Amino acid sequence: MKLDYFSGIIPEIAAQPDGVRDLAISGISADSRKIEPGMLFVAIPGNKANGAAFAADAVTRGASAIISSEELNVSIPVIRVGNVRRVLALAAARFHDAQPGTIVAVTGTAGKTSVASFTRQIWAHAGLAAAQIGTTGVISPTRNEYGSLTTPDPVALHALLAELAREGVTHAAMEASSHGLDQSRLDGVRLAAAAFTNLGRDHMDYHPTMEDYMAAKMRLFDTLLPKGSPAVIFADDPWSAKAIEVAKAAGHDVLTVGRGGNFLSLKRVEHFRHKQLAEVHVDGQIHEVHIPLAGDFQIANALVSAGLAIATGVAPKVAMAALERLVGASGRLELVGQTRQGSPAYVDYAHKPEALENVLTSVRPFTTGRVIVVFGCGGDRDKGKRPIMGEIAARLADIVIVTDDNPRSEDPATIRSEIMAAAPSATEIGDRAQAIRHAVSLMDAGDTLIVAGKGHEEGQTVGTTVLPFSDHVEVRKALEGVTQ
Repeated sequence: MKLDYFSGIIPEIAAQPDGVRDLAISGISADSRKIEPGMLFVAIPGNKANGAAFAADAVTRGASAIISSEELNVSIPVIRVGNVRRVLALAAARFHDAQPGTIVAVTGTAGKTSVASFTRQIWAHAGLAAAQIGTTGVISPTRNEYGSLTTPDPVALHALLAELAREGVTHAAMEASSHGLDQSRLDGVRLAAAAFTNLGRDHMDYHPTMEDYMAAKMRLFDTLLPKGSPAVIFADDPWSAKAIEVAKAAGHDVLTVGRGGNFLSLKRVEHFRHKQLAEVHVDGQIHEVHIPLAGDFQIANALVSAGLAIATGVAPKVAMAALERLVGASGRLELVGQTRQGSPAYVDYAHKPEALENVLTSVRPFTTGRVIVVFGCGGDRDKGKRPIMGEIAARLADIVIVTDDNPRSEDPATIRSEIMAAAPSATEIGDRAQAIRHAVSLMDAGDTLIVAGKGHEEGQTVGTTVLPFSDHVEVRKALEGVTQ
């Protein structure tokens, strides 16, 4: 690999002397500890650490050249650029050149994981070799790997896309987080289509305002998606009009889905405990679809996914049939078990206000008894959402148990008190396993339990330590104790 391979997209490299422009490199990294002889080191300026401070370490480890926004006094070539993060992503895309032929990305506050999963499942139903990349990891015909980041760093992402392409994957659906978009992690991904689900309060510790948050999401449409590509947008969210406006201004083929959709129009829904009957109009045809998942939000996710699949070549009839075989993403209103009386216990990833409201609202139609919720809020994250979520739980659930989530470096009791300021009648049990056991012990016939906030996660972060913990495991253990 040579640096001049990047010169077409990075003018700063094209302007270098021949000896620098033609310098062979063996790899790319923004972590000096991963540098090996012949690699390119990219010095990312960050909030906690500036990559430029590790330039000397990269040189010692054998770096061939450095990309930086700063002047550096080192013995190897330094190529100065303006947007270092974008250059890193583009360089990684060119170094790991192979990608699946059809890649779609979905952004929004809630539903990204489900949309990526459902889109993969619809493609697979259509006989295509499909994969998904996101919060729950990577799933393809040859792997099912647990992950932790919604959008991986660009070097890892492009290496993964190349691996998937070599495995024979032709279609990939990926999540696009606001952090990932803002930090240019998806730059260089060759997108065939993109989607928007919704916008609600989240990451207010990172984005100054909701408008900034939305702008970060919209970078998927105004910067990354090629002009004229399909933009599938859920039509029924308060922020849908803005998303449609941005996508149209960028010259995309806007396809709206939902009750107000013009591409996939939802006309009627009947709710049942474990499924829903939806009437969907598409391409002049009416389809009655039995979706084996509960909740209006899952209908929305299914329609966005079907929109992406159809926009990338799947016949509408095939996509509608695939919706009847959907398997919910891990930890997304996932039925973990039932009491002896048949009362269901669900685990859900809802860790933001709108998501908690959606899941509590979704189970109410089929709950003849009480809705019981166990939840907490993460530490070192947006503190403003804590009382908001407390109010939502107090308003929509009959029994609220406030517990710990991932307290990280914060005092867990303080986090719980900030939630309970808006839910004074809630029960406070800091130990999450104990809180789940108590909730299960309260369940009677007709009740529904939601354990919210951690979903698929298999650990609990306390301080800087990740302790083994699974809501799924604890709910099952509690149910076994009750039913024995």
